[in-house]
Amino acid sequence: MTKNGSANPSRKMRRRGSIDVVDAKVAVDLATAQTYSENVFLFIPNIIGYTRIILAGLSLHFMSYHPKYCTLAYVISCLLDAVDGQAARALGQTSKFGAVLDMVTDRCTTSCLLCYLSSAYPNFAVVFQLLISLDFASHYMHMYSSLVTGSRSHKLVTSEVSRILWYYYNDSRTLFFMCAGNELFFVSLYLMKWVDTPIGLGVYSTWLAGLTWPELVAIPSAFVCVGKNIINLVQLWKASKILVGVDLAERAHAREVQAKKE
Repeated sequence: MTKNGSANPSRKMRRRGSIDVVDAKVAVDLATAQTYSENVFLFIPNIIGYTRIILAGLSLHFMSYHPKYCTLAYVISCLLDAVDGQAARALGQTSKFGAVLDMVTDRCTTSCLLCYLSSAYPNFAVVFQLLISLDFASHYMHMYSSLVTGSRSHKLVTSEVSRILWYYYNDSRTLFFMCAGNELFFVSLYLMKWVDTPIGLGVYSTWLAGLTWPELVAIPSAFVCVGKNIINLVQLWKASKILVGVDLAERAHAREVQAKKE
């Protein structure tokens, strides 16, 4: 602490002991020479990840002309997102490659659907573009801030950093609910362009009389989507503060080193 009671940035400097730094050339050589019995590319969770990518590609293929096949492939791809992590922990096959593959697949799959929705709902194209930008920016900055502070996973967020992110990442049910609800809203918007037959709820309320089932699903899932993007904003802001804090600590440390030399 300084005399005025504030934290001394230079004392926050620490060796990133939680991560063993591997030279990039050594890492490439190890990946090239890996054996079949210990091939990270062939870990079961990563094979599930490749399956998700294939299914996402199929959903894109069918998106413009076959909503049933598109929705089926897209939903299965998203549901497998909850399986690969469980498989990794159960089989002892957790990997950095798998974690990044999972995140990149999530971002790309959702972004491709939002691109289609931008053309299906041109008046809301800017909104979809902003959602894509926020999703990529918040996750990239969060991942990078995790790396520079020595965390082994972007999901290892302490409550001291953010109670919201801690609860979001450390409670698997909350994480699944938010991610599934967010995707369900976008899928509902997609299906609203294809389904125009009311489900006949007029006997309960005149307001429900003209609703199709995708519209009915979209109403509650819209609130989940809003909540998910609020979390993205929190994630972006917290990651920005962490990166700025690291910059300040490194600059203070550099000044101390320079002062000692003088």
